[in-house]
Amino acid sequence: MTTSDARRLLVPVDDSVTMRNTVAYVVDEARSAVTDGPVELHFVAIASTRSVDPDAPEELGEAAELLERVEVWVEEDFGDGIPEAVTVETAVLGADRYLFSPGDYADAILAHADEHGIGRIVLDPEYSPGGSTPMLRPLERELARGDAEVEEAPVERRAQRTVLARAASLPKYLTVFGASYLFYMLLSSWKPLDFATGAFTAGLVAVLLAPVAFSEQPSLRRVGRQLLRMLVYAPYLLKEIAVANLQIAYVVLHPSLPIDPKVVQLQAAVWGDAPVTTLANSITLTPGTLTISVTDRAFDIHSLTAGSREDLFEGGLERAVRFVFYGREAAAIASPRERGDDGEGQDG
Repeated sequence: MTTSDARRLLVPVDDSVTMRNTVAYVVDEARSAVTDGPVELHFVAIASTRSVDPDAPEELGEAAELLERVEVWVEEDFGDGIPEAVTVETAVLGADRYLFSPGDYADAILAHADEHGIGRIVLDPEYSPGGSTPMLRPLERELARGDAEVEEAPVERRAQRTVLARAASLPKYLTVFGASYLFYMLLSSWKPLDFATGAFTAGLVAVLLAPVAFSEQPSLRRVGRQLLRMLVYAPYLLKEIAVANLQIAYVVLHPSLPIDPKVVQLQAAVWGDAPVTTLANSITLTPGTLTISVTDRAFDIHSLTAGSREDLFEGGLERAVRFVFYGREAAAIASPRERGDDGEGQDG
């Protein structure tokens, strides 16, 4: 048995609405503790409770993808790179057993904690790996059997009410106000009256929309970095639009009109409302491709020519959107075609 250490943190992760904020909290804790010595962050995802065949990679895909997402968030929250004194480890648990009850989940988590000498377990307030039924309270009691300290991350929980009744925090109000005010001023003539009416309008928009504008707590520092990267992305997108326009113009003016319309599906490596919306709209803005629908990460896209499909599955737009929202290192990803995604096109 390894001696437990409170400087080793274990975080069970699940695809919840508060997971992003929990990761940010853990990074803040590591940033504060690293001044006194090395810190280890262990993020673990539970494999499917209904599929436990370790020889079937697709059954572990969702857990592995979630851990990849968490690693991107950790790098993003540290900003200037993960310090050398911070070690980040990820693991998929439960692939070799059938997990059903909170006790089963706790056994898998505690075994990992004991193996790595982990002295502190941080739980996401909405952690529920078994499905839609919350298990946080029973899981906390089961985890208390171990030697590690167990705590719930002090992050904003989802309100148990309708979406229109969700509470809004100060960062949400400030973010919505700032974005609305900037947009208003971009459309104004910058007269003194415009500043006053812009502030009033932005304030009204913030009051009405801040409670429903975000599915997670916004970080002004993170949003600021994303806006700066968006300034790099905008010229790239304009270039792609211009090139696609020339390609479509060639097709339209060609005597034989060499079009080959098909509906294809792109499995994009983006997540979250803003990245998915940005990629979907960028694809639509690029002539020759039109996003028809989006389900999770599956984009149904109508493509006019074979060339437009080639460009789509080369992954340029996907990498650019990942750069904007997840950082430079996240852009270094294999293209959809290299990942084995051929779109399975249908004539249309």
